[in-house]
Amino acid sequence: MKKFNIRKVLDGLTAASSSSSAAAAASPQSGNRENDMIQETLQSEHFQLCKTVRHGFPYQPSSMAFDPVQKILAIGTQSGALRLFGRAGVECYCQHESGSAVIQLEFLVNEGALVSALADDSIHLWNLRQKLPAILHSLKFNRERITFCHLPFQSKWLYVGTERGNIHIVNVESFTLSGYVIMWNKAIELSSKTHPGPVVHISDNPMDEGKLLIGFECGIVVLWDLKSKKADCRYNYDEAIHSVAWHHEGKQFVCSHSDGTLTTWNIRAPAKPAQIITPHGKQPKDGKKPEPCKPILKVEYKTTRAGDPFMILCGGLSYDTVGRRACLTVMHGKSTAVLEMDYPIVDFFTLCETPYPNDFQEPYAVVVLLEKDLVVIDLAQIGYPIFENPYPLSIHESPVTCCEYFADCPAEVIPAIQILSWCPESRVLCVAGVSAHVIVYRFSKQEVTTEVVQLLEVRMQCELNEVESPEGGGEQASAVSTPGTSSSPQTSLPQSHPSTSSNNSSDGLRDNVPCLKVRSSPLKQSPGYQVELLIQLVWVSGEPPQQITSLAVNSAYGLVAFGNGNGLAVVDYLQKTLLLNVSTAELYGSTDPHHRQPHSPRKTRQPSAGLCDGNDASATPEERCKSPTSGKDSLFFFLLSFSLKFTGRTKCIENARDNSFSRSRSSSVTSIDRESREVISSFYFCDSLSKKSETVAVPSLWVGTSLGSMLAIALTVPSTPEQRMQQPVGISFCGPVVRLKGGILRMAQLDASGTLLPHVYESWFEPNAPEEERERPRRRRPTSPPSSQENPDCQYAVVCSEKQAKVVAMPSQNCVYEHNITETSFVLRADVVTMTAGVGIACFCANGHIMTLSLPSLRPLLDVNYLPLTDMRIARTFCFSNQGQALYLTSPTEIQRITYSQETCDNLQEMLGELFTPVETPEAPNRGFFKGLFGGGAQSLDREDLFGEVAAGKASRSLAQHIPGPGGMEGMKGAASGVVGELARARIALDERGQKLGELEERTAAMMGSADSFSKHAHDIMLKYKDKKWYQL
Repeated sequence: MKKFNIRKVLDGLTAASSSSSAAAAASPQSGNRENDMIQETLQSEHFQLCKTVRHGFPYQPSSMAFDPVQKILAIGTQSGALRLFGRAGVECYCQHESGSAVIQLEFLVNEGALVSALADDSIHLWNLRQKLPAILHSLKFNRERITFCHLPFQSKWLYVGTERGNIHIVNVESFTLSGYVIMWNKAIELSSKTHPGPVVHISDNPMDEGKLLIGFECGIVVLWDLKSKKADCRYNYDEAIHSVAWHHEGKQFVCSHSDGTLTTWNIRAPAKPAQIITPHGKQPKDGKKPEPCKPILKVEYKTTRAGDPFMILCGGLSYDTVGRRACLTVMHGKSTAVLEMDYPIVDFFTLCETPYPNDFQEPYAVVVLLEKDLVVIDLAQIGYPIFENPYPLSIHESPVTCCEYFADCPAEVIPAIQILSWCPESRVLCVAGVSAHVIVYRFSKQEVTTEVVQLLEVRMQCELNEVESPEGGGEQASAVSTPGTSSSPQTSLPQSHPSTSSNNSSDGLRDNVPCLKVRSSPLKQSPGYQVELLIQLVWVSGEPPQQITSLAVNSAYGLVAFGNGNGLAVVDYLQKTLLLNVSTAELYGSTDPHHRQPHSPRKTRQPSAGLCDGNDASATPEERCKSPTSGKDSLFFFLLSFSLKFTGRTKCIENARDNSFSRSRSSSVTSIDRESREVISSFYFCDSLSKKSETVAVPSLWVGTSLGSMLAIALTVPSTPEQRMQQPVGISFCGPVVRLKGGILRMAQLDASGTLLPHVYESWFEPNAPEEERERPRRRRPTSPPSSQENPDCQYAVVCSEKQAKVVAMPSQNCVYEHNITETSFVLRADVVTMTAGVGIACFCANGHIMTLSLPSLRPLLDVNYLPLTDMRIARTFCFSNQGQALYLTSPTEIQRITYSQETCDNLQEMLGELFTPVETPEAPNRGFFKGLFGGGAQSLDREDLFGEVAAGKASRSLAQHIPGPGGMEGMKGAASGVVGELARARIALDERGQKLGELEERTAAMMGSADSFSKHAHDIMLKYKDKKWYQL
């Protein structure tokens, strides 16, 4: 009996486990006991599942904050996520359990802690002094809704404004409420007959910490004296307030209003504003009030020593600018610059030279958080250019539709697209678009101008009443007459423009019409990926071309293979010719096990595609057949390098649809929503023994179908580069090799020792170099050990479908191992992966389970219910790579990386970067001699005397509930005490130690004096009674 690690497979022992009905371990088939000699080193102890890092732009951002000393940027989202960005390459992802939107973030500057306020009226304290931040404390308000928070610089008291207009005060060290409360009715008194509305702003006077500025939504601003507990001044304006900003001297503040105006107030003149301006309003000539504009959502007022102050605001545009994009306005002196943004503005803040609010700010940049981007504007340069973003935030602005993960690819290039196939060694990239086209790209370091884009049109049709099956399984393809090809496939020449010879058939239906319009003018291509060949399918008798469901490229053979519901095609991208265009039935020859019904050519058919959701199926042919340069179907390349030490590189894309599907899907339904036709689902190029009579491996193409068949095609590739460009590639059908339940997802090849054979490839060379300078490398191929008479099988084919996995000995084609992966669900993604300890199969099922199997024996090693409820985005983008790496699109803009390697999980903490680094806070601004002499500097406040329990008492227990976080007391102490606090405590401790040492010295001296006195007194007594007899005493 095989032993299992209970800790590894415990998650799989559920009713919904995809392997509950499967055998405990795959058993070898009869007659193949020689395979038991293969020693497998991969065990269940090598696997463990955990999340590693998340990349990309935060999905649906809602708030932002910045620590000016630690240089940490925090972004909150509408789903309760928290993204932290430190140095370039250091970032972290956290998640609030409630999933409520993050409405505000406040840093404890240089303290290694962050306060987050959520839409569910809870506030949380995060400890950033550990590599994986954790919540130390939470406070849930029960009777009032939180609208605004303010944490003064170098303070431990957090002001919390509510929807009722009240302000509560929280001690961030203990996360308890103070008994000190500012009630709305005391703040406004008789200045308003109605409720002032929610608190929209709280800030303390930069020069006097005892004065608190409170902004109410109705337009009332109150300057509150914390010591006397009453309002000093009240400032009234007719329009609602959105934000307030102080001048650093604390004598003026600016308010932004809902009518697009900015009001400037002197704190000692509350009767009327000192200035009212409408930055984007039209000024009437008769002196009347300007026309109202859109609300100014936020304003910041920053001063400089050498020049005019900066006033930066968002919103406030005129109402006649309908359709204009969101703008950020920078007002500096008499100049006003309006900067258009690509997306709506969520928030912004200004980067300044000092963190102290009571000093000249000296702004140098503005960070603008957009709905789908983050930009940093340089205020020091003319025209306000944008800084280059050091973070790979934007995965792509268009919907991502598929992912592939290469953990061990070359460092220079990391691209991605829709359905794609990429050879990292040769850097040949093939992209299949939704318009039923394939683009072949070659990588070049030189700029080139292509006079004519090479175009190859393919007519793929599957009508059984019109197609004749080949007589023999080994008949040459050149003798097969198929739709879209002549009797000799080499006569199909590339075209430089779409075919217009037969745009309509005799009955008026669209025929031979491509979906793409290719430019006929010269194309200038920059260094990087350059178009080599465009292959597109055409309309056939009024029917649009079927979407491409599988794609593969091989640089050693110079071939591209693609398939769909009509059949498959093989293209020679070196000679730009079509080699093969056949239906799936023709691959079987006379051994076709399926009964196929003819289809009417007049019937409109929906495209067959893997994992199509409802939105895909409802798309009209005209909507689907768009140019790849138009609208959301545009093709782009995105380069993304990861910072984690153990990773390689990735390429990824994702779909924009968020459709969920049920995990209780019937076992009779597979992942491909297909018609009765057999769809080509996968390809694999290799040097294999595809025929039972072969003893030497030959170039081959393995074909997998949606009905579970694996078929082989033998290729005859000319041996020398000169012959390769002159002679055609021969093709012969070898027929089916093995059948499985469900559609074929992945195929691979092992040698006789069970080692994974690498794919054949040709190394990269500069395609645009002169012929005499071009060094064309020789084709590389994996070596197969020669067969012996005792065991003629020297290769193994690994085939994984939606239901099963099989290992087939080659060339005998005997199934030596078989394993039923799932009965109640189906496999969405399967990959043959290489681990440090060996080779295995990694599977991701529709019910959320992640499983691994050993090779070649197919023993279950891992079964974890990772995603109980998944969605279509994850289903279409989940992919595995080598060394225990995997990823998927967790949102339209974010990549979630996970690992299933025990070694990586154990070393994850060491691999992550440090967000918090000990740094001393800059010195406070010098008050100057006269300000210090006459008291004109900043006034400090001992808030402990006002808000502490001794002075203010305890708050009502029913007001808020304190929830301890998982960080514990140790983490709380580490987060609440920053470098300044530590230094202060160190100084105090040092003083106390010195004082105690002084006291100890004094006590020691006193004891020494006392000892001397005692010794002298004892000596005197001794001398006094020295000569006396005992009876004289």
